[in-house]
Amino acid sequence: MEFMLIALGLFLTYALTRATLSIFQVGKPKNLPPGPTPLPIIGNLHLLGDQPHQSLAKLAAIHGPIMFLKLGRISVLVISSAAAAKEVLQKQDLAFSSRHIPDALTAHNHSTYSVVWLPVATQWRSLRKFLNTNIFSSSSLDANQHLRSLKVQELVAYCRKASHSGDSVNISRAAFRTSLNLLSNTFFSKDLTDPYEDSGKEFKELVGNMMEEAGKPNLVDFFPVLKKIDPQGIRRRLTLYFGKAFEIFEELIEERLGKRIQMR
Repeated sequence: MEFMLIALGLFLTYALTRATLSIFQVGKPKNLPPGPTPLPIIGNLHLLGDQPHQSLAKLAAIHGPIMFLKLGRISVLVISSAAAAKEVLQKQDLAFSSRHIPDALTAHNHSTYSVVWLPVATQWRSLRKFLNTNIFSSSSLDANQHLRSLKVQELVAYCRKASHSGDSVNISRAAFRTSLNLLSNTFFSKDLTDPYEDSGKEFKELVGNMMEEAGKPNLVDFFPVLKKIDPQGIRRRLTLYFGKAFEIFEELIEERLGKRIQMR
């Protein structure tokens, strides 16, 4: 036990020393945009507060529409004007296309395969082409229009039946079921939930847990040196949730493939 405490103390001392030296290192770039002076270790994290969007708006009023912040060990460029946003997102989109990947989304190598987080390269272009051709093209959307209409009609019928019987309607749950069944019919040609039964509850809770964990502020995102420790356990829990989701998808895929074999 004493050895573990000593080892942990030495590690934290090393991490704090490295972080402090990196902030006050010689040869720090001088051509950065204006911004508040960072504190040792935490940088400008203390300025974000409980309402980061309001805090950033106040800081932008002081330092301008293009502002540099240091959030822990992460350098951040804040764009807060329409003209600057157009320059970054439209005219210089390729130069700014790379994005910081939250540590939580490296669970199960999600960031390695997701078109959202992949860098602009061959794999990303191939996935984008596949999505545009098979899912988001005008012909594909038109072909699935009857599905969207059917699922909306089912939602209206469910609400009408509840109204006639005097039952309350959980709008959040009903909307989730409609969206989930629309997606499952698009990809697997079947409903995953029944609006008149409490089915799909487990999957909804699973999705909710994944969104909650992914949206939590994570120390590792600001101090990458803590990656191996995962002090808040966010990546560890997301790995579990992703695993459960993949098991569900694998069952659906195997069922779909089995039906195709039977039809031959």
